[in-house]
Amino acid sequence: MFSFLRPFLFKLDPEVAHDLAIQALKFKHIPKNYFEVNNEDILASKVFNINFNNPIGLAAGFDKSAEVYNSIFKFGFGFVEVGTVTPRKQFGNPKPRVFRLEKDKALINRLGFNNDGMEIIRERILKNKPENILGINIGPNKDTDDKIKDYKECLSSLVNLGSYMTINISSPNTEGLRNLHNKDSLTVLLSEIRSVVKSKNIKKPLLIKISPDLVEKNISEIIELISKFNINGLIISNTTDQNRSDLLDLKKNEKGGLSGKPLRAISNKLIKTFYREVKGKIPIIGVGGINSGQDVFDKMTSGASLIQLYTGLVYEGPLVVKKIKSELIEILYKQKIKKISDIVGSNT
Repeated sequence: MFSFLRPFLFKLDPEVAHDLAIQALKFKHIPKNYFEVNNEDILASKVFNINFNNPIGLAAGFDKSAEVYNSIFKFGFGFVEVGTVTPRKQFGNPKPRVFRLEKDKALINRLGFNNDGMEIIRERILKNKPENILGINIGPNKDTDDKIKDYKECLSSLVNLGSYMTINISSPNTEGLRNLHNKDSLTVLLSEIRSVVKSKNIKKPLLIKISPDLVEKNISEIIELISKFNINGLIISNTTDQNRSDLLDLKKNEKGGLSGKPLRAISNKLIKTFYREVKGKIPIIGVGGINSGQDVFDKMTSGASLIQLYTGLVYEGPLVVKKIKSELIEILYKQKIKKISDIVGSNT
């Protein structure tokens, strides 16, 4: 079906095509068994003390306002992350703000945390109980005077509704956000987050989503601070605003974050670095350039316990999840690996 629709969808503006997909998913008439694979038990694992049916997740950015996550689960995802959610509803950056780089199997976006705001999203999740593992990604409003206050508000409002929370400090499309990678700023943020955790007795896992464009100093400081403040995991990585020179598409110089195939090797290298430095003690969700079972295998052997995709879904449609799982199962059987957790970090 997607192969039939793809030429039509790719003639549309990418954001229009995305909005049509969201509307279609609201009908909920998705045959779950169509996306099932045999022998999926081998893909099950326990991460963050949560049992995942498989390690394939949908990254934040697709279901920004938590409208269709239960429909998305039917595609076979092991988990879905919604958001980024901000305290107040916001439109985001001016359009056009999403660009397909078809020659590079990539996207560039400068969306800017467009979402319905935490109160509407909170009510939406309360009315639609998640049928599988739901992560909630949070961030500050563009016009806020106090980014840290925004994170605290979102955490307090939404933490009991998801399986885990992600603190997004890495979008390149919100001015000044990546400054939170600096030691002093990140110390203040995590200290304030920890105070909320303590006061509300929060038990849910807290993750940080980081940029792929880090210098060595940033890496060592982040590792020091996530250990100090008991952060439960890392998502590596968000989009990159660098690494454009080898791209083929004429739209490569559009401002925004680059995702998809060009991010794959950059992400894998950073995952390996963090995995080695934390000695595998802090779980990593790997993101960037996932299109096949081999891509997942490479990310996990680099140190990721779970993975997320988004751009691969745009280019290959919902059957990409079934394809990836089938290919991954075949790789594991060929290598006589009995459980997927055994491969994590095996190539570091």
